[in-house]
Amino acid sequence: MGSYKVCVYAICKNEEQFVDRWMDSMLEADQVVVLDTGSEDGTVERLRARGAEVTVEAISPWRFDRARNRSLELVPADADICVCTDLDEAFHPGWREALERAWVPGAGQASYRYTWSFNADGSEGVVFWYEKIHARRGYQWVHPVHEVLRWTGEGRPGPMVTAEGVQLDHHPDPAKSRSQYLPLLELSVQEEPGDDRNVHYLGREYMYRGRWDDCIRTLKGHLEMPTAVWRDERAASMRYIARSCWEKGQVSQARDWYLRAITEAPHMREPYTDLALMLYHQKEWEGVLYFTACALAITVRPRSYICEAAAWGSLPHDLRAMAFYNTGAFREAAAEAEKALELEPDNQRLKDNLALMERAAEQANPVR
Repeated sequence: MGSYKVCVYAICKNEEQFVDRWMDSMLEADQVVVLDTGSEDGTVERLRARGAEVTVEAISPWRFDRARNRSLELVPADADICVCTDLDEAFHPGWREALERAWVPGAGQASYRYTWSFNADGSEGVVFWYEKIHARRGYQWVHPVHEVLRWTGEGRPGPMVTAEGVQLDHHPDPAKSRSQYLPLLELSVQEEPGDDRNVHYLGREYMYRGRWDDCIRTLKGHLEMPTAVWRDERAASMRYIARSCWEKGQVSQARDWYLRAITEAPHMREPYTDLALMLYHQKEWEGVLYFTACALAITVRPRSYICEAAAWGSLPHDLRAMAFYNTGAFREAAAEAEKALELEPDNQRLKDNLALMERAAEQANPVR
C-alpha cells in the first residue's frame, strides 16, 4: 500500500457494538491484530469476519500494560509502524497517508490529534495530542493502568514526528465501569512511588470519587516530588486540591490554591475558569469578570491532555454574561450570552438566558 508496513493492534473485551466502525477505520493498515481478553458476546467472530487476526487469551491478574504488551507481541516482526488503538476509537479517513507523509526512517513515535470526548451537541470536548503510534522495536507498555510507552531498546529512541492530518476520535461506552482504575492506580504508585505522573493520576482519581482528603494528601505529595516539574500538570494538581478544599467548605484555602495554579501555569485557561466559577457561586461578580477575561485572552488551545472542555467551551462567556447581568450591564450580558450560545447552540438554558438579557437590555435602554 505504501512505503511502510503499518500494523494496527488492540485489546478488547465485549465490544461487538464497536467492531464495524473500528474496522472500517483501521482497514487502511496492512494488518490488524487483536488480543481479545475474554469476550462473551460476538466480538471475536465479528472481528474475524471483518478481517482482523484475533488471539483469545485471559490476562490474570488484569493489568493494562500486560495486555498491551501481549497484543504488541502479535504484531509481525517485519512491521515498520505499530498503531495502538482501542475499539471505541476511529480514525478519520486518510490517516494512513498522513502518517506515512510524516514518518521518517528511524522515527520512534508519532504524535497525532486525539479527541478524547465530545459534548452532548456533538462538538469536540477534551482534545489533546496522543503518541500511541510507534516503531516496532524497542518499546514496551508500563503501568497497570494509564499505561504509557517506554523506550527499553538500546541507545536512544528515534525522533518523535508530528503527524498533521491524523485525527483519532474516542466514542466510549458510557456504561463501562471505571471501578478497576483506583486499585490499579494504587498498585501503580506502590510499584513506582517515584513516578510523579501516576501520583498525579491517583490524586485525580480520588477527586473523581469524592475522597477529598485523600486527594489533597496525594496531590500535595505530588507537588513535593523533585520530578514533578511540568507546570501544566502541577497546576492541575493545585486545581484539584482547590476543588477538594471547596467541597470541604474551606473557601479561603480553595481560593489560595486556585491562585497558586494560575501563578504556576498562567498560559492555561483552566485555573482562571475554575476560580471564576467558584467566585460566581460566591456572587463576587467583579472577580468573575476579571478571571474570565484572563481566560478568554488565551486563544491558542494547548496540545496537552490537561486541556479541558469546559474552559474552551461556553462556560467563560456564560459566567461573564451572568456577572454582567448581576451588575446591571445588560447589553454586555446579552453580548456574552450570545457568544456562549454560539458555542453550545442546543443548550436551552443559554437560549433562555439570552432572551432574558436581551429583554433587560431593551427595557434599560429602549429604542426611541
